[in-house]
Amino acid sequence: MRIIPPFLLILLLLLPIPGLLAAETALGVDNNISAADSPLLDDLVAEALANNPDLQAGQERWAMNTETVAQAVALEDPTLSLGLNNYPIDSLAGDETPMTGQTLRLTQRFPFPGKLAARGEVAEQKALWYKAAYEDQKLQLTQNVKDVFYRIYYLDRAVAILQKNMALLDDFTRLAETRYEVGQGLQQDVLKAQVERSRLMDRIIGLRQQRLSAIARLNALLNRPTGAPLAPLADIAIGEVEIPVEKLQELSELQRPFYAAYRSLVDRFKAERELARLNDYPDFSLGAAYTHRQDNMGDDGTDFVGLEFSMSLPVYREKRRAAVGEAESGIRMALRQYEQFRNQIFFNIFDSYSEMAKNRELLRLYETGIIPQASQSYQAAVSAYQAGRVDFLTLIDALTKLYQDNLEYFRLVSTYKQNIARLEAESGVPVGEIVDALPADEEKN
Repeated sequence: MRIIPPFLLILLLLLPIPGLLAAETALGVDNNISAADSPLLDDLVAEALANNPDLQAGQERWAMNTETVAQAVALEDPTLSLGLNNYPIDSLAGDETPMTGQTLRLTQRFPFPGKLAARGEVAEQKALWYKAAYEDQKLQLTQNVKDVFYRIYYLDRAVAILQKNMALLDDFTRLAETRYEVGQGLQQDVLKAQVERSRLMDRIIGLRQQRLSAIARLNALLNRPTGAPLAPLADIAIGEVEIPVEKLQELSELQRPFYAAYRSLVDRFKAERELARLNDYPDFSLGAAYTHRQDNMGDDGTDFVGLEFSMSLPVYREKRRAAVGEAESGIRMALRQYEQFRNQIFFNIFDSYSEMAKNRELLRLYETGIIPQASQSYQAAVSAYQAGRVDFLTLIDALTKLYQDNLEYFRLVSTYKQNIARLEAESGVPVGEIVDALPADEEKN
């Protein structure tokens, strides 16, 4: 085996290689990102809820349908009419016959008692559907903002890790060049280091482009200009979710707004059924008339007044029976839709919970096993290479394995937080505030 000159050994020992990617750094303790300058997730969510155009459109849909309630319970406008009665066809004179006169008539239509209330109930339940849809839309928007936020968090960490590894590869390149110049190394080691550095730069370029796309997506949710910049994101707390999945499913029926939407749909069809039944009863009209008469050959032109009463005749019962049947089918349909929605939400919660639990276990594995072991393996490879016991390829492989494990760790952090965001959107309850959502008697237990 060839002997390394003393000056080269000193150079190898002075190079800042072994501790640069220790386990603490790999887990994000030293990421050079200032928390003071980093945007906060809660602030971004609040901005989206205040400015998102699609959410604002949902709010206006709710407001628009709320205005229909007053319209539904209001009486029809009265009718005012003017009639010119019994004018002779040959002269059209108003003073030739006692039957001639001008009649002013005011008529008001009154639905059968209960119909207006039923119409108002139909309109109100429809408005409640859009209210629940708006509230549910806020949950989905919050999840979308968090998804993009945690995606950007991963991309920031990935770029930082790869940049640190590029700095290491620069050290390795100088080391390989020095060894090659003194005849202790191979030219292919230098080329290998340069190739690995180019590959890292390729990945960094791709990650930066992904970050720009993710920021553009976030800006669209926030109603910001597409190219508005976003400062690098600071570290986030991983946290734990300890509530059982069954309890989370149970709470979803109380907290997820769209459950209320389907309940309002059932009540709407019930109100339509009641209205259809009330249509078997007649509506009424009341009127008052005043007739002005001119002096004529028969009398002195005495004026007349009169009262009128009319009612509809609901004789065609088949269409009303069909309306009742339509409403009853609507009730059954809405109940089945409610059950289907609940089953889907229960599955989504279970699926997200299972994925979240898996990722949390993997994070523990990386924190306590894979990252420390990969760091030790890398430092051992550096020491062995400095002593001439392993070749350059082994050193590069150890470095590559370490930064790949680092990247996977932060990908798991991002995915885990996205799982929690989905759980919150599906259940309607912020998981971090889950205890506050429990009924008082359950909290005591």
